[in-house]
Amino acid sequence: MSLFQEVAALLALSALFGGLAVKLRQPLLIAYIFVGILAGPTVLGLSSDIELLALLAEIGITVLLFVVGLKLDMRLVRTLGRVALVAGLGQLLFTVILGYGLCLLLGLSVVEAVFVAVALAFSSTIIIVKLLSDKGEIDSLQGRMAMGILIVQDIAVVLAMLLLNLLNPVAAPHHTANLLGLVSLLTGGSLGLYLLMRYALPRLLRGMSRSPELLMLFAVAWGTLLAGGAEALGLSKELGAFLAGFSLASTPLREAIASRLTSLRDFLLLFFFIYLGIQLDFTHIQGQLWQAAALSLFVLLVKPLIVMLIMGGLGFRKRTSFVTGLTLAQISEFSIIFVAVGVGLQQVSQSALGLTTLVGLITITLSTYLILYAQPLFARLAPWLGALERRIPHRENVADNPPYDSLPDVILYGMGRYGRQLAEQLEQGGMRVLGVDFDPEALALARKDGISVCYGDAEDADFLAHLPLHQARALVSTIPQRETNALLLRAVRGLSFRGQITLSAFHEGDAEAFHHAGAASVLRPYTDAAESAARRLLGDMSAR
Repeated sequence: MSLFQEVAALLALSALFGGLAVKLRQPLLIAYIFVGILAGPTVLGLSSDIELLALLAEIGITVLLFVVGLKLDMRLVRTLGRVALVAGLGQLLFTVILGYGLCLLLGLSVVEAVFVAVALAFSSTIIIVKLLSDKGEIDSLQGRMAMGILIVQDIAVVLAMLLLNLLNPVAAPHHTANLLGLVSLLTGGSLGLYLLMRYALPRLLRGMSRSPELLMLFAVAWGTLLAGGAEALGLSKELGAFLAGFSLASTPLREAIASRLTSLRDFLLLFFFIYLGIQLDFTHIQGQLWQAAALSLFVLLVKPLIVMLIMGGLGFRKRTSFVTGLTLAQISEFSIIFVAVGVGLQQVSQSALGLTTLVGLITITLSTYLILYAQPLFARLAPWLGALERRIPHRENVADNPPYDSLPDVILYGMGRYGRQLAEQLEQGGMRVLGVDFDPEALALARKDGISVCYGDAEDADFLAHLPLHQARALVSTIPQRETNALLLRAVRGLSFRGQITLSAFHEGDAEAFHHAGAASVLRPYTDAAESAARRLLGDMSAR
């Protein structure tokens, strides 16, 4: 079989098993690693040119780190401030320390235990962002906390990659000189990069922006150029790629570049995970199943518990801490890449990489379900989670829930654009409205419009019980998710609320389901808007 035919077969298998993974609601990278296992020499033997796959995998990692640098949102870190920094660093520190001890107990060498423990500390940005976006929780407090911790982890990944340069066996006899040279290189490189960011890159990008294709080509060329330059200077390619992305992060074209590179990144990472699957040695993996099971339990149970304890100590409510902790209950694609770099530096064995990959397969698969079903899990475990939070004050209560100026007539869940306009119309009609949302930015916009608001999650029954519910005449939800509205309806009826309950139906069939479940009325935003627009158009046409 020719090389072209092998690549075509790999792409076809990836599409087939990728579609199956989507159907089963599994991450695509698991399907790609499985394709690599099938393509390996023990099954189909579609890997005659392993060097080509390795090259494509390296380019994929380069583009991935370029996009990480490009999307590094320091504004979010500054917004969350000390909270994200303390939670992120605390999670990394305690996970590495406890993970290192566990690795030693499982029989790993000291150096391999360090690598694997560091790998266990990282969580998958791709998986978390995808699942939180699907659930509509990316802008919630727990979503923002998870993203803040992930940004701290991204910075830690880059620093860890940088430190790996000092472990290069070629430079081992000259660590001091190597370190001084590294500091000099970084200082000079940082100064040069700053001057480029300040004076050259903005002008160059303005010229490139006239052609979207040219802009994308420049971004890839810039990332690979700095990655290759870093490698030539004895640094890691990963560091060069990250700095290349970071140098463009402050430009107005950041989002345009990132959106165009995302598809290329995902395509090239396909080859990394296929290459990883091909490299798996099942003679080692069979003896590592019990080690992988122990490390996976650590990532799925202990790692979230560390996050919960830290956030509880910082004053967050138990639900926020619990959901954030579950969100981080997996290892990252960076974890596998980090250990793979260690293999390339001859610091760890191929079996350690296989163990890390196996832990990744287990934790990414299981954490998907933990994130998707976080609310039912919290409902079952809530009575035992009281120790994870301080009694007073709760950070979100202090920050976002000031004392009510007056008791509301209407409690309105969902302060997006539709919710804010609805609140304004109700207040113009003489109603006192209390808006509730879990997006701090939405709360800030509503507060700016003069609407009384507080932070809260519609899926949090404990929070609902603390609202001035029995003084309100109506509870209204503009939340688009059917499941969230159903949970809210059950919780409100469970508290014997006697006022009117109004929910929003954004999809066919939701309105009837809500009526049967006990909602007094149902808003249909799309249908209502279309009917209103049609009446206005008909009125305008009849007046002519």
